[in-house]
Amino acid sequence: METKVASEPVPNGVTKGGARIVVDDDEDVLSPTDLSEMLAEGTKESHDRAENCQFVKDFLRGRIQRELFKRGTEALYFVYSAMEEEIEKNKDHPSIAPIYFPTELHRREALGRDLEYFYGEDWESQISLSAGTKPYVDRIHEVGEKDPVLLVAHSYTRYMGDLSGGQILKKVAQRALKLPSTGEGLNFYQFEGIHSHKGFKQLYRSRMNELELDVETKERLVDESNRAFGFNMMVFTELDGIGKTIKEEVQDAGFGHSHAEIMEGGDINKCPYYAAKMAASGNPTYACQLAMMLLRHPPCQVALAAWVAVLAGFAAWYFI
Repeated sequence: METKVASEPVPNGVTKGGARIVVDDDEDVLSPTDLSEMLAEGTKESHDRAENCQFVKDFLRGRIQRELFKRGTEALYFVYSAMEEEIEKNKDHPSIAPIYFPTELHRREALGRDLEYFYGEDWESQISLSAGTKPYVDRIHEVGEKDPVLLVAHSYTRYMGDLSGGQILKKVAQRALKLPSTGEGLNFYQFEGIHSHKGFKQLYRSRMNELELDVETKERLVDESNRAFGFNMMVFTELDGIGKTIKEEVQDAGFGHSHAEIMEGGDINKCPYYAAKMAASGNPTYACQLAMMLLRHPPCQVALAAWVAVLAGFAAWYFI
Protein backbone atom coordinates (compact mmCIF):
# COMPACT_ATOMS: atom_id res chain seq x y z
CA MET A 1 0.00 0.00 0.00
CA GLU A 2 1.44 3.36 -0.98
CA THR A 3 1.27 6.16 1.58
CA LYS A 4 1.39 9.75 0.42
CA VAL A 5 0.65 13.21 1.77
CA ALA A 6 -1.84 15.52 0.10
CA SER A 7 -3.05 19.02 0.92
CA GLU A 8 -6.59 18.49 -0.37
CA PRO A 9 -9.28 16.45 1.43
CA VAL A 10 -9.51 12.89 0.18
CA PRO A 11 -11.37 9.74 1.29
CA ASN A 12 -9.77 7.49 3.91
CA GLY A 13 -7.54 10.26 5.15
CA VAL A 14 -6.44 11.05 8.68
CA THR A 15 -5.12 14.37 9.83
CA LYS A 16 -1.48 14.59 10.88
CA GLY A 17 0.42 17.84 11.24
CA GLY A 18 -2.11 19.81 9.19
CA ALA A 19 -1.81 17.54 6.14
CA ARG A 20 -3.89 14.55 5.16
CA ILE A 21 -2.42 11.07 5.21
CA VAL A 22 -3.90 9.18 2.30
CA VAL A 23 -4.43 5.44 2.38
CA ASP A 24 -4.76 3.84 -1.03
CA ASP A 25 -7.98 1.88 -1.49
CA ASP A 26 -6.05 -1.11 -2.86
CA GLU A 27 -5.68 -3.85 -0.25
CA ASP A 28 -2.18 -4.80 0.84
CA VAL A 29 -0.78 -8.07 -0.34
CA LEU A 30 0.19 -9.45 3.05
CA SER A 31 2.77 -12.07 3.89
CA PRO A 32 2.67 -14.41 6.93
CA THR A 33 5.96 -12.80 7.99
CA ASP A 34 4.50 -9.29 8.03
CA LEU A 35 4.43 -7.99 11.58
CA SER A 36 0.68 -7.23 11.51
CA GLU A 37 -0.04 -10.80 10.41
CA MET A 38 2.30 -12.31 12.98
CA LEU A 39 0.67 -10.25 15.73
CA ALA A 40 -2.87 -11.11 14.65
CA GLU A 41 -2.10 -14.82 14.37
CA GLY A 42 0.17 -15.01 17.40
CA THR A 43 -2.28 -13.32 19.80
CA LYS A 44 -5.50 -15.11 18.80
CA GLU A 45 -5.57 -17.31 21.88
CA SER A 46 -4.82 -14.40 24.21
CA HIS A 47 -7.49 -12.33 22.50
CA ASP A 48 -10.04 -15.11 22.97
CA ARG A 49 -9.13 -15.50 26.65
CA ALA A 50 -9.47 -11.75 27.25
CA GLU A 51 -12.80 -11.71 25.44
CA ASN A 52 -14.07 -14.49 27.71
CA CYS A 53 -13.12 -12.89 31.02
CA GLN A 54 -16.21 -12.59 33.19
CA PHE A 55 -15.88 -8.80 33.42
CA VAL A 56 -15.83 -8.47 29.62
CA LYS A 57 -18.73 -10.88 29.14
CA ASP A 58 -20.82 -8.97 31.69
CA PHE A 59 -19.88 -5.67 30.07
CA LEU A 60 -20.98 -6.85 26.64
CA ARG A 61 -24.31 -7.97 28.12
CA GLY A 62 -24.83 -4.47 29.50
CA ARG A 63 -24.32 -5.68 33.08
CA ILE A 64 -21.83 -3.02 34.11
CA GLN A 65 -21.87 -1.15 37.41
CA ARG A 66 -21.19 2.57 37.27
CA GLU A 67 -18.57 2.27 40.01
CA LEU A 68 -16.76 -0.48 38.09
CA PHE A 69 -16.83 1.58 34.90
CA LYS A 70 -15.22 4.46 36.82
CA ARG A 71 -12.56 2.11 38.23
CA GLY A 72 -11.89 0.75 34.75
CA THR A 73 -11.50 4.30 33.43
CA GLU A 74 -8.99 4.96 36.22
CA ALA A 75 -6.97 1.90 35.23
CA LEU A 76 -6.94 2.98 31.59
CA TYR A 77 -5.80 6.47 32.58
CA PHE A 78 -2.71 5.10 34.31
CA VAL A 79 -1.95 2.65 31.48
CA TYR A 80 -2.23 5.26 28.74
CA SER A 81 -0.35 7.87 30.76
CA ALA A 82 2.56 5.44 31.05
CA MET A 83 2.40 4.31 27.42
CA GLU A 84 2.14 7.79 25.97
CA GLU A 85 4.87 9.11 28.25
CA GLU A 86 7.24 6.41 26.96
CA ILE A 87 6.14 6.90 23.35
CA GLU A 88 6.90 10.64 23.66
CA LYS A 89 10.35 9.88 25.08
CA ASN A 90 11.05 7.49 22.21
CA LYS A 91 9.21 9.24 19.37
CA ASP A 92 12.41 9.50 17.32
CA HIS A 93 13.26 5.81 17.72
CA PRO A 94 13.30 4.16 14.25
CA SER A 95 10.59 1.68 15.30
CA ILE A 96 8.37 4.27 17.00
CA ALA A 97 8.55 7.27 14.66
CA PRO A 98 6.59 5.62 11.79
CA ILE A 99 3.65 4.79 14.13
CA TYR A 100 3.78 8.03 16.13
CA PHE A 101 0.28 9.52 15.83
CA PRO A 102 -0.30 11.58 19.00
CA THR A 103 -3.11 13.73 17.57
CA GLU A 104 -5.03 10.75 16.26
CA LEU A 105 -4.43 8.16 18.96
CA HIS A 106 -3.33 9.48 22.33
CA ARG A 107 -5.99 8.91 25.00
CA ARG A 108 -4.63 10.44 28.22
CA GLU A 109 -6.40 13.79 27.88
CA ALA A 110 -9.67 12.14 26.82
CA LEU A 111 -9.54 9.85 29.85
CA GLY A 112 -8.88 12.87 32.06
CA ARG A 113 -12.09 14.48 30.78
CA ASP A 114 -14.00 11.27 31.50
CA LEU A 115 -12.64 11.12 35.04
CA GLU A 116 -13.59 14.76 35.58
CA TYR A 117 -17.13 13.91 34.48
CA PHE A 118 -17.36 11.01 36.96
CA TYR A 119 -15.44 12.49 39.92
CA GLY A 120 -15.58 16.27 39.51
CA GLU A 121 -12.87 18.89 39.16
CA ASP A 122 -10.69 17.36 41.89
CA TRP A 123 -10.64 13.94 40.17
CA GLU A 124 -6.84 13.69 40.30
CA SER A 125 -6.92 13.61 44.10
CA GLN A 126 -9.53 10.84 44.09
CA ILE A 127 -7.84 8.24 41.90
CA SER A 128 -4.91 5.93 42.58
CA LEU A 129 -2.97 3.22 40.80
CA SER A 130 -4.50 -0.13 41.74
CA ALA A 131 -2.57 -3.28 42.58
CA GLY A 132 -3.97 -5.01 39.49
CA THR A 133 -2.90 -2.19 37.15
CA LYS A 134 0.56 -1.48 38.62
CA PRO A 135 2.39 -4.44 36.97
CA TYR A 136 1.07 -3.29 33.57
CA VAL A 137 2.25 0.28 34.14
CA ASP A 138 5.62 -0.88 35.48
CA ARG A 139 6.21 -3.09 32.45
CA ILE A 140 5.44 -0.25 30.02
CA HIS A 141 7.98 2.01 31.77
CA GLU A 142 10.51 -0.84 31.81
CA VAL A 143 10.36 -1.48 28.06
CA GLY A 144 10.29 2.25 27.31
CA GLU A 145 13.56 2.68 29.19
CA LYS A 146 15.36 -0.54 28.29
CA ASP A 147 13.87 -1.89 25.06
CA PRO A 148 11.73 0.73 23.25
CA VAL A 149 10.96 -1.43 20.23
CA LEU A 150 8.60 -3.43 22.46
CA LEU A 151 6.41 -0.34 22.79
CA VAL A 152 5.19 -1.28 19.31
CA ALA A 153 3.46 -4.31 20.83
CA HIS A 154 1.78 -2.31 23.59
CA SER A 155 0.69 0.40 21.17
CA TYR A 156 -0.74 -2.11 18.71
CA THR A 157 -2.57 -4.11 21.38
CA ARG A 158 -4.27 -1.09 22.94
CA TYR A 159 -4.92 1.33 20.09
CA MET A 160 -6.04 -1.19 17.48
CA GLY A 161 -8.36 -2.73 20.05
CA ASP A 162 -9.78 0.69 20.89
CA LEU A 163 -10.53 1.32 17.23
CA SER A 164 -12.22 -2.09 16.86
CA GLY A 165 -14.02 -3.68 19.81
CA GLY A 166 -13.78 -0.49 21.85
CA GLN A 167 -16.43 1.12 19.67
CA ILE A 168 -18.84 -1.66 20.64
CA LEU A 169 -18.15 -1.14 24.34
CA LYS A 170 -18.88 2.57 23.93
CA LYS A 171 -22.42 1.88 22.73
CA VAL A 172 -23.07 -0.73 25.41
CA ALA A 173 -21.80 1.55 28.19
CA GLN A 174 -23.77 4.54 26.98
CA ARG A 175 -27.04 2.63 27.15
CA ALA A 176 -26.39 0.51 30.24
CA LEU A 177 -25.13 3.44 32.33
CA LYS A 178 -27.58 5.94 30.81
CA LEU A 179 -24.73 8.28 29.89
CA PRO A 180 -25.50 11.47 27.94
CA SER A 181 -25.89 11.12 24.18
CA THR A 182 -23.50 14.08 23.87
CA GLY A 183 -20.62 11.80 24.87
CA GLU A 184 -19.73 12.86 28.41
CA GLY A 185 -17.97 10.01 30.20
CA LEU A 186 -17.11 8.33 26.90
CA ASN A 187 -14.43 10.62 25.47
CA PHE A 188 -11.96 7.74 25.61
CA TYR A 189 -13.81 5.98 22.79
CA GLN A 190 -14.08 9.04 20.55
CA PHE A 191 -11.20 9.46 18.07
CA GLU A 192 -11.96 12.91 16.72
CA GLY A 193 -8.79 13.05 14.65
CA ILE A 194 -9.62 9.88 12.70
CA HIS A 195 -12.16 10.13 9.91
CA SER A 196 -12.10 6.47 8.91
CA HIS A 197 -11.30 3.80 11.46
CA LYS A 198 -10.82 1.19 8.76
CA GLY A 199 -8.54 3.44 6.74
CA PHE A 200 -6.47 4.37 9.74
CA LYS A 201 -6.04 0.76 10.85
CA GLN A 202 -4.85 -0.11 7.34
CA LEU A 203 -2.36 2.74 7.50
CA TYR A 204 -1.13 1.76 10.96
CA ARG A 205 -0.62 -1.88 10.01
CA SER A 206 1.14 -0.83 6.82
CA ARG A 207 3.53 1.35 8.82
CA MET A 208 4.23 -1.55 11.21
CA ASN A 209 4.93 -3.88 8.30
CA GLU A 210 7.44 -1.41 6.91
CA LEU A 211 9.53 -1.40 10.08
CA GLU A 212 12.97 -2.88 9.51
CA LEU A 213 12.85 -5.73 12.00
CA ASP A 214 14.38 -9.18 11.93
CA VAL A 215 12.32 -12.30 12.58
CA GLU A 216 13.60 -12.63 16.14
CA THR A 217 12.45 -9.09 17.00
CA LYS A 218 9.05 -9.72 15.44
CA GLU A 219 8.68 -12.84 17.56
CA ARG A 220 9.62 -10.82 20.65
CA LEU A 221 6.90 -8.33 19.73
CA VAL A 222 4.34 -11.16 19.50
CA ASP A 223 5.44 -12.36 22.93
CA GLU A 224 5.16 -8.85 24.35
CA SER A 225 1.71 -8.38 22.84
CA ASN A 226 0.58 -11.61 24.52
CA ARG A 227 2.06 -10.27 27.72
CA ALA A 228 0.03 -7.06 27.26
CA PHE A 229 -3.14 -9.12 26.90
CA GLY A 230 -2.19 -10.86 30.14
CA PHE A 231 -1.84 -7.52 31.93
CA ASN A 232 -5.25 -6.46 30.63
CA MET A 233 -6.75 -9.69 31.97
CA MET A 234 -5.21 -8.95 35.37
CA VAL A 235 -7.06 -5.62 35.36
CA PHE A 236 -10.31 -7.35 34.31
CA THR A 237 -9.93 -9.93 37.08
CA GLU A 238 -9.36 -7.20 39.65
CA LEU A 239 -12.45 -5.31 38.47
CA ASP A 240 -14.51 -8.48 38.59
CA GLY A 241 -13.42 -9.04 42.18
CA ILE A 242 -14.25 -5.45 43.14
CA GLY A 243 -17.66 -5.84 41.51
CA LYS A 244 -18.52 -8.70 43.84
CA THR A 245 -17.99 -6.47 46.87
CA ILE A 246 -19.93 -3.46 45.62
CA LYS A 247 -23.48 -3.21 46.91
CA GLU A 248 -24.64 -0.96 44.08
CA GLU A 249 -27.20 -2.68 41.93
CA VAL A 250 -26.45 -3.29 38.28
CA GLN A 251 -27.92 -0.54 36.16
CA ASP A 252 -31.36 -1.45 34.81
CA ALA A 253 -30.89 -1.76 31.07
CA GLY A 254 -34.64 -1.85 30.51
CA PHE A 255 -35.43 -5.50 31.13
CA GLY A 256 -37.30 -4.83 34.37
CA HIS A 257 -40.87 -4.68 33.11
CA SER A 258 -43.18 -6.56 35.47
CA HIS A 259 -45.49 -9.36 34.49
CA ALA A 260 -48.42 -7.19 35.62
CA GLU A 261 -47.40 -4.41 33.22
CA ILE A 262 -47.17 -6.84 30.31
CA MET A 263 -50.55 -8.36 31.16
CA GLU A 264 -52.26 -5.01 31.59
CA GLY A 265 -54.27 -5.57 28.41
CA GLY A 266 -55.50 -8.94 29.68
CA ASP A 267 -54.51 -11.01 26.62
CA ILE A 268 -52.58 -14.05 27.81
CA ASN A 269 -51.34 -14.67 24.27
CA LYS A 270 -49.29 -11.49 24.61
CA CYS A 271 -47.54 -12.75 27.72
CA PRO A 272 -43.95 -13.84 26.97
CA TYR A 273 -43.96 -16.25 29.91
CA TYR A 274 -47.00 -18.03 28.50
CA ALA A 275 -45.49 -18.01 25.01
CA ALA A 276 -42.24 -19.44 26.39
CA LYS A 277 -44.12 -22.20 28.18
CA MET A 278 -46.04 -23.12 25.06
CA ALA A 279 -42.90 -22.94 22.90
CA ALA A 280 -41.15 -25.29 25.30
CA SER A 281 -44.00 -27.75 24.88
CA GLY A 282 -43.16 -27.94 21.18
CA ASN A 283 -45.80 -25.62 19.74
CA PRO A 284 -44.11 -23.92 16.76
CA THR A 285 -46.69 -21.13 16.61
CA TYR A 286 -45.77 -19.95 20.09
CA ALA A 287 -42.06 -20.40 19.37
CA CYS A 288 -42.38 -17.90 16.53
CA GLN A 289 -44.55 -15.65 18.69
CA LEU A 290 -41.97 -15.68 21.49
CA ALA A 291 -39.19 -14.79 19.05
CA MET A 292 -41.21 -11.88 17.67
CA MET A 293 -42.02 -10.63 21.19
CA LEU A 294 -38.38 -10.64 22.18
CA LEU A 295 -37.32 -8.87 19.01
CA ARG A 296 -39.96 -6.19 19.58
CA HIS A 297 -38.56 -5.58 23.07
CA PRO A 298 -35.97 -2.71 22.72
CA PRO A 299 -33.36 -4.14 25.11
CA CYS A 300 -33.45 -7.44 23.23
CA GLN A 301 -32.94 -5.53 20.00
CA VAL A 302 -29.95 -3.81 21.57
CA ALA A 303 -28.58 -7.11 22.87
CA LEU A 304 -28.96 -8.74 19.46
CA ALA A 305 -27.38 -5.75 17.74
CA ALA A 306 -24.55 -5.74 20.27
CA TRP A 307 -23.72 -9.41 19.69
CA VAL A 308 -23.86 -8.94 15.91
CA ALA A 309 -21.55 -5.95 16.33
CA VAL A 310 -19.24 -7.97 18.56
CA LEU A 311 -18.90 -10.70 15.94
CA ALA A 312 -18.33 -8.09 13.23
CA GLY A 313 -15.87 -6.16 15.37
CA PHE A 314 -13.75 -9.13 16.31
CA ALA A 315 -13.86 -10.44 12.75
CA ALA A 316 -12.61 -7.03 11.64
CA TRP A 317 -9.79 -7.28 14.20
CA TYR A 318 -8.37 -10.26 12.34
CA PHE A 319 -9.36 -9.73 8.74
CA ILE A 320 -9.50 -6.02 7.97
